[in-house]
Amino acid sequence: MGWDYALVYDMQASSSTCTRPDTRCRHLYYNIPPAILLTISYHPLCTKIDIYKILFLILIAVVSTTPWDSYLIHRRIWTYPPNAIVGPTLFKIPAEEIFFFVIQTYNTSILYLFASKPTLHPIYLSGESLRHRGRNLRTWKWLEAFFFLVTNTLIVFGLVAFDNALAILEAFPDISSTVPPLPSPLLLVRALLVSTSRYDEDRILGLEEAFRRLWRKSRSFYLASGFFQGRLRLDLILLYSFCRVSDDLVDEASSGVEARHWISKLTEFLDICYATKTDKSKGRRDFVAQTFPAKAHSALLLLPTQRLSPSPLYDLVKGFETDLAFSSEAPFPIQDEQTLQTYGSRVAGTVAELCLELAFYHSQERTMEQQRRKIIQSGGWMGIALQYVNISRDIAVDAKNGRVYFPTDWLDSANLRPEDVLQDPFGSRFEALRQRLLDKAMGIYNEAKSAIELLPPGSRAPMRVAVESYVEIGRVLQEGRYELKAGRATVPKARRLRVAWTALRKG
Repeated sequence: MGWDYALVYDMQASSSTCTRPDTRCRHLYYNIPPAILLTISYHPLCTKIDIYKILFLILIAVVSTTPWDSYLIHRRIWTYPPNAIVGPTLFKIPAEEIFFFVIQTYNTSILYLFASKPTLHPIYLSGESLRHRGRNLRTWKWLEAFFFLVTNTLIVFGLVAFDNALAILEAFPDISSTVPPLPSPLLLVRALLVSTSRYDEDRILGLEEAFRRLWRKSRSFYLASGFFQGRLRLDLILLYSFCRVSDDLVDEASSGVEARHWISKLTEFLDICYATKTDKSKGRRDFVAQTFPAKAHSALLLLPTQRLSPSPLYDLVKGFETDLAFSSEAPFPIQDEQTLQTYGSRVAGTVAELCLELAFYHSQERTMEQQRRKIIQSGGWMGIALQYVNISRDIAVDAKNGRVYFPTDWLDSANLRPEDVLQDPFGSRFEALRQRLLDKAMGIYNEAKSAIELLPPGSRAPMRVAVESYVEIGRVLQEGRYELKAGRATVPKARRLRVAWTALRKG
């Protein structure tokens, strides 16, 4: 009997009742198969907070829908043929109808989660608030299409409200010093009721600038960023923004003197951040406002230095000095492989170490100090490997800026000079050197990648996506089948997505 309902959900009504149009909502054709497909597809992306959202919305859907559906049945606004249902009911609502409340909410929620996964919700808080308006429904003669449109819209609004509350909690430490892994409904409601006058508009603007900077400058890390959660994701994006802005200040300087000026000021900025003075926050703001261009302000002010060790940041700035050496009297400072390794450690290994520090800070699980140091050390080596990939990709771009990162002794062994690279960066005679550097990168990557599996569960899969997405550039270069965009080898979008998907499925 229930199979009749499952296969053909047929609403009939007597001549004395208002009727809903005779629609066919085939659970076994149109609801259950998509639910299975969506579940399998979304599983690698699913997090505890996603499951919490779905269950929360299903509960609301069932609790809020049951009273009016029961009322309509009791008033015989519509009925369910006895021979078309299994039999069990709740307040005269057939089990199949309750299942429909669940399955519709579930499918819509998964589609929403798919669509919103790349979104950084806090950047949309500025000037916006959810407004709740009651609606007095005066007629029961719904067109079926309109009924489904309204219910699905309400489900999406519920998910948006959940994300809005979560964004408020995550974006503003002054409003919520900590965010539980699964915030209670009461905490979420309190977040929604926070006056927008308490929002830190400068922080929202800074997050937006950082997110757009990431989107413009790094496809690989932008893709990976969507898989991190909560405040860890925000801190990683802010860290990237600082590194990018700092690098641009030096790279885009009009002269060596100006570049050295920015290196000096960045060092002074770090001195202020890590000073022991109690008023360092104000000193930091004043120094940034008086010293740096406006476009750099948010990246500097929002750097989460209270959660980062100073040493990697100072080493990062030292790495900029190597780039600056290309314009000095000794224009090619990368003399040998050891020099290259030191450079890679400073400009990329340090960033990897900082990322891991944030991952451990935001983790709910504790890691033994010895193992933590070992993982961070491996992360530093992985950063070097990714920098080698970056150099292999950007030979032409770097040459345009007067830089050659191939060790001079490698060039000597091939009867080449750095000037040859500057003159013809696309020349086939440099391909062997590129492959040699990529081999070094892949060797380091293979030795260091096992440390990823020792990371806290919440950051393990996203970190794997970040690494694999970038390493894939090296694989494409090794294969020799790639397209150039602005002088850089690129990985096709479909391939990037496939790599990310594979990395996520490993858990």
